[in-house]
Amino acid sequence: MSVSARLSVMMFLQFFIWGAWYVTIGNYMTSIGMADLTHWPYTVNPIAAIVAPFFLGLVADRYFATEKVLAALHLLGGVVMLMLPQFAGSATAFILGLLLYNLCYMPTLGLANSLAFHNIEDQERQFPLIRVFGTIGWIVAGLFIGFVLGQFSGDILPDRTPLPLYTTGVASLLLGLYSYTLPHTPPPGAGEKVSLRSIVGLDALSRLGSRSFFIFIFSSLLICVPLAAYYNFAPIFAANAVYDQGTTNALTGLLPNPSSLMSLGQMSEVAFMLLMPFFFVRLGVKWMLAIGMLAWVLRYALFAMGAPDAVFWMVAGGILLHGICYDFFFVTGQIYVDKKSTPAIRGQAQGFLVLVTYGIGMFIGAQVAGAIYNRFLAGAPALNLARWGDFWYVPAGFALLVLVFFLVAFRDDASGETA
Repeated sequence: MSVSARLSVMMFLQFFIWGAWYVTIGNYMTSIGMADLTHWPYTVNPIAAIVAPFFLGLVADRYFATEKVLAALHLLGGVVMLMLPQFAGSATAFILGLLLYNLCYMPTLGLANSLAFHNIEDQERQFPLIRVFGTIGWIVAGLFIGFVLGQFSGDILPDRTPLPLYTTGVASLLLGLYSYTLPHTPPPGAGEKVSLRSIVGLDALSRLGSRSFFIFIFSSLLICVPLAAYYNFAPIFAANAVYDQGTTNALTGLLPNPSSLMSLGQMSEVAFMLLMPFFFVRLGVKWMLAIGMLAWVLRYALFAMGAPDAVFWMVAGGILLHGICYDFFFVTGQIYVDKKSTPAIRGQAQGFLVLVTYGIGMFIGAQVAGAIYNRFLAGAPALNLARWGDFWYVPAGFALLVLVFFLVAFRDDASGETA
């Protein structure tokens, strides 16, 4: 098997693991009496994202081969996830278990990318073809839960059982063992001096600093607040608005549970990722980013308008917009940061972007989204779809404010201030 094929399998399993539990955990916690705590998985995940750069900078990048660290973390994470359903009777133990799992998993995102970049020659051409298998892995996870696990969950949606957690654990163990077969990748920072500024990306920030770059970073942080509402509550909303209502049509027959319906978002992500070069040349950085944020507004508006009467096409349409939301903003943002960077600070700059978005932004977003959910829906009947509509108008309005701020403040200067 070629190196590219081996790396593609790694990416497939890496994101299969994430997709198997991340989409379903809210429905599972609701089923075991933790409905008012479903924002906590999306809080401990960004906490782990904040910790990850310190772990990578202090340990993984300097002392151990990348594939061995990747293996150890996935093996440990798999054991933790297999044990997690045993703590369903204690909210504190359950959430702490999720925190421990995420502390194992989140560093592996950077490790997997580093391992791939180290072992390919043409990053711009080869890496997207390898990375797209990660998105395919996330899609397959959702379909696996719907079509395979659904055969073992009886009349209960598999999302509301521990089966997705067990699936995550087994897949983690499998990737842990597989990692030992990956190409040897020595620690990239062996022998280098370490500093707090370099680990968190402040050195890179000081060298990238421009007005537009800071506007982009601040907008990225803000847009992750409504993003957290999607990851946390869209699967719960889809379960209430579609499957608990007994909605039947051709698409729900093909997508028999919330996790498989949510996989439509990743399917559209693949499509728009392939179209990005076409749009990038014609629109430029500013309008690519703006369209991504506008898609956020439209997605939440569709959810809000479709909620009271459980309008299926609005729910599904909002999910399908995920491809534009993610690709046009996050992937464009990664390209923007890369073009602004030099080879010496590229890794620090990308790490700082992850810290700001998936770390600080998603942490704040999870807490805000949880507070809004508890304000509108905690204690309400599960099928109170009108209140779901009220809930979704809040992130729609917030995303609109971020979009307006970005359009006014960001300058896409072709002369060199932005890439």
